[in-house]
Amino acid sequence: MPTATQHYQKSLQIKTAGKSLQKITSQVQNIVKESGIDTGLCTIFLRHTSASLIIQENADPDVLRDLENFFSKLVPEDGHYIHSTEGPDDMPAHIRTAITHTSEQIPVSRGRLVLGTWQGIYIWEHRSFSHNRELVVHISGT
Repeated sequence: MPTATQHYQKSLQIKTAGKSLQKITSQVQNIVKESGIDTGLCTIFLRHTSASLIIQENADPDVLRDLENFFSKLVPEDGHYIHSTEGPDDMPAHIRTAITHTSEQIPVSRGRLVLGTWQGIYIWEHRSFSHNRELVVHISGT
């Protein structure tokens, strides 16, 4: 007889450092472990429109620097945007979030995230100053 699907959900408060990639893999993995779910799916959702989530290289920090440099050229702060209520980094942050993600899904097996050897989970803060960001982690499975 199949086991009923279980659900576990927890929110994390993360203080970002402003325009940076902050690794959160261990915090998410701790929640997966805490859930007691052995096999399933972990959904991560960032409740903001000016920061994003990415799964990226976790070994060579040059990869993260290159991503930041690329995005600063792709979406410059001096782009003459109409929306600038919160400063010149406001609209570029929204655009960067729109072309990345605010959620990720990662399989869970044997009570662990099924990430590749070189993969880490990051909050990418697109604003110039630090912010308190809320991340909702939901694990479902058996």
